[in-house]
Amino acid sequence: MSQALQILVVEDNPADADFIRELLPETGPASFQIESVARLADAVIRLKGEGHDLVLLDLGLPDSQGLQTLRHLHQAAPDVPVIVLTGTDDNELGVAALQEGAQDYLVKGQINRNLMVRSIRYALERQKILDALRQARAAAEAALATVKTLTGLLPICAGCKKIRDDKGYWSQVESYVQKHSEATFTHSLCPDCVKKYYPELDES
Repeated sequence: MSQALQILVVEDNPADADFIRELLPETGPASFQIESVARLADAVIRLKGEGHDLVLLDLGLPDSQGLQTLRHLHQAAPDVPVIVLTGTDDNELGVAALQEGAQDYLVKGQINRNLMVRSIRYALERQKILDALRQARAAAEAALATVKTLTGLLPICAGCKKIRDDKGYWSQVESYVQKHSEATFTHSLCPDCVKKYYPELDES
């Protein structure tokens, strides 16, 4: 982490916010730029801009409490990883936060610099993996959406072999298939047609 990471601390206790700031150095191989807000509404405003790499979130804020705080934050910035900060008796809440999409949780009073930096690093890596999975899924869904398949009954002329589309127009088989699938055509002659139209070639 050679480039300074932009961390948004959402914590209404000034002492806890200052403690986090002291844990995360502004210089060095792992450096951080810290911005701190005390209310969820302020955090949402900050996250509407670009640049934040991660959020350290206290779930108990003046304008929001519990897991609803995390949900609102995710709605505002679904691609920004979140580490939840809990009280010493809130381990169950921390686990529930993981189930709601938080990348990790840390218990206040048990945090040191190594633990904080490691948690941030792991959260960022997990978020990268999730982003890659979401992109792969979106690409797969887009590919499936563009695949055109022919299904159902196709009215075809018994004489000229043209196909009638759903608007009542008749078109050549190859035109219809190309329009409704990813297939392309090359032209050749089957053995029967060679005998019929070019008997001299068949004899040779």
